[in-house]
Amino acid sequence: MRVSAIVVLLVAALGGSASSLSAQDSGPDLQALRMGAEEQVDMDGLLAEAAWDRAVAIDDFRQEEPVEGGEPTERTEIRVLYDDDALYIGAMVFDHPDSILAYQKRRDAGLGTDDRFMWILDTFRDGRTGYFFEINAAGLMGDGLLGSGGFFGVNKSWDGIWEARTAIVDDGWSAEIRIPFATLNFNPDSDSWGINFQRTIRRRNEEMRWRGWRRDQSLTSPVYAGRLVGLEGLSQGVGLEVTPYAVQNWRTILADEDPTTFPGDVGVDVGYSVTPSLRAAVSINTDFAEVEVDQRRVNLTRFPQRFPEQRDFFLEGSGVYSFASRSGPSPYFSRRIGLEGGQPVPITYAARLGGQAGRYELGFLQVATGEDHGVPSENFSVARVKRGIFEQSSLGAIYTRRATSPDSSGFVPDDRHTAGLDLDFSTRNFAGGKNFETEAFVAWNSNPDPAVDRSARDLAAWGFRFNYPNDVWQAHLSYREFGAAYDPAVGFVTRNDLRRVEPRVAWAPRPSIEWIRQLQFSAQFRYMEGLTLGDVQEREWDFGLLQVSFESGDFLQLSTRRTYESLDREFDVAEDVPILPGEYTTWDTSLNFRSSGARQVSVNGRLSRGGFWDGDRQSYQAEVTFRPVPGISVSGDYELNRVQLPRGDFDTNLARLNGGWDISPWASVTSSLQYDDQSDIVGLFALGRWIVKPGNELYLVYTHNWRRTLDDPLDREFVTLTRGGSIKVTYTWRW
Repeated sequence: MRVSAIVVLLVAALGGSASSLSAQDSGPDLQALRMGAEEQVDMDGLLAEAAWDRAVAIDDFRQEEPVEGGEPTERTEIRVLYDDDALYIGAMVFDHPDSILAYQKRRDAGLGTDDRFMWILDTFRDGRTGYFFEINAAGLMGDGLLGSGGFFGVNKSWDGIWEARTAIVDDGWSAEIRIPFATLNFNPDSDSWGINFQRTIRRRNEEMRWRGWRRDQSLTSPVYAGRLVGLEGLSQGVGLEVTPYAVQNWRTILADEDPTTFPGDVGVDVGYSVTPSLRAAVSINTDFAEVEVDQRRVNLTRFPQRFPEQRDFFLEGSGVYSFASRSGPSPYFSRRIGLEGGQPVPITYAARLGGQAGRYELGFLQVATGEDHGVPSENFSVARVKRGIFEQSSLGAIYTRRATSPDSSGFVPDDRHTAGLDLDFSTRNFAGGKNFETEAFVAWNSNPDPAVDRSARDLAAWGFRFNYPNDVWQAHLSYREFGAAYDPAVGFVTRNDLRRVEPRVAWAPRPSIEWIRQLQFSAQFRYMEGLTLGDVQEREWDFGLLQVSFESGDFLQLSTRRTYESLDREFDVAEDVPILPGEYTTWDTSLNFRSSGARQVSVNGRLSRGGFWDGDRQSYQAEVTFRPVPGISVSGDYELNRVQLPRGDFDTNLARLNGGWDISPWASVTSSLQYDDQSDIVGLFALGRWIVKPGNELYLVYTHNWRRTLDDPLDREFVTLTRGGSIKVTYTWRW
């Protein structure tokens, strides 16, 4: 662990600059105005109430792009009101009404196509955590949670209960936003919060912020936020929230003896604010009928693939569980709970506790799953604590436990435990005002098979990462070791028994060419060897030959890669097409391109050609999106891999068709049709969502899966495997 000592010494050396707790960007504070007892905001998007006129407006935005620190081409005014129960933000976004871009309406849809207005709330003023919100002129609402990590620390899957209304007016568009205090965790003894705003004018690719407008800074780094002052007498009420649900399902599985069933169920989620900054929640008979299906992928590797979590219960407050996320030890991965082979396992109950206590950020999760189709019932425990240090940094610890009930033979597996420590050190004061980050971790899991003698090194993982994430120059150096038996029972590890070092450097100049915003050239090296035998497993050079970001929003990237890989055992890359043990050296070159999302028709694509083990591969991927009118979008995605190997040639095809009709920001219909010729299954997923009001929702879901018959090579018929539907209703009461 000599390298760990070096990391600690480096952090200590840099700590002097970080521990100074430098003030947030200078400039006037934003004064919140308390409304009178008889005053209220009519949520229509128009800033017509007298209280808005009395509130002090801020408009001192500066450009981040294209001219760092430049005057914005259009003005933006922000005012803030509040009463006992909620915070109100009024925004006047000046622009030419005919030039406003607002394609998207659906909750949490990406706004890379639209003009947008974003803001964050750092309710503890700790410079690490907080809330992210965004809207556009069509009334779309998006939100997320901020955690440590700044640029990478937004979890946009959180859906808070709040409301935004917008209106197009003669000189631009305006917005009224209401955020109940019951939606937020905060320190009731503080009369100020961190707050920041950012606006995008998409047709010019112009970004402007109120505070922290330099390119090396970020809206999602709360340390750069300004101050919202004048907050007094805020109330979360009793702090109790109850959300019951009812669901009625219809399922047809043609292979079953009784193919059609109509299961129904009810359940409830109960949340309680133990303190204004610490919240507990319990979910009984948890159901995820409305969760979208995973996007299919073609896997031509010998390693498992990681799919993102989509279930709300596990997403809310999940930022605290992030553990050395850029190094990949992953002692906790929520999809190991309540899913087996990608199929849901019933969750009997789930409980969580999360929030802050002073400088500590806490998270606790307890889940019980039921027995289902041969999968035994299990209990899962996850505990996490992070202690804020210096201005932007934290020290943390994590513990997980997985307890499995006896199987059909009566065998009782031992409980499986994992524990870890991590350091996330960040400073914005490195080398005269640059960003510098250090990530270090150590983790250990119990022996999964006590009959086999394993050393502490076999069961452990550790590593560090230095990162210099700045404009023009970027660099990182990472090192990690994963023991041969490091496999957290509630975590996810792609491979183990390795020692890996990975340096990278990139230069991103901004030439004086009118139509080019930025170029980038990069080089990355990866060296990996087996931890047990010390044999070289992988050696790779990756060269970013040219990356161009155009002023139009278009993007082009050309890269080439040289890979040496040693394979110690045979595996099948496709049916009856093995890759034999041996040493392989290959080159491949790829071209990536993306057109601006501001266009009605946009295109993303990737072309790749080169060696593949002892053969060759050509890979083609293209996605075309059409937005005929605001609220309607259709996209098609196709991926083709053509592989030629001495032991057989094969093609893989993956096609996806997505459609969406956003009737309003409160009602939408989305669908996805997917097919891949590895499984020969066509899958349809369709979801209708109606937000009656924030917290009260209706979901309609339909799924259908077909498989192509393979008995006759000339037979292209698809037969139904499964189909079904769900109706789910949720309602939220708050006290």
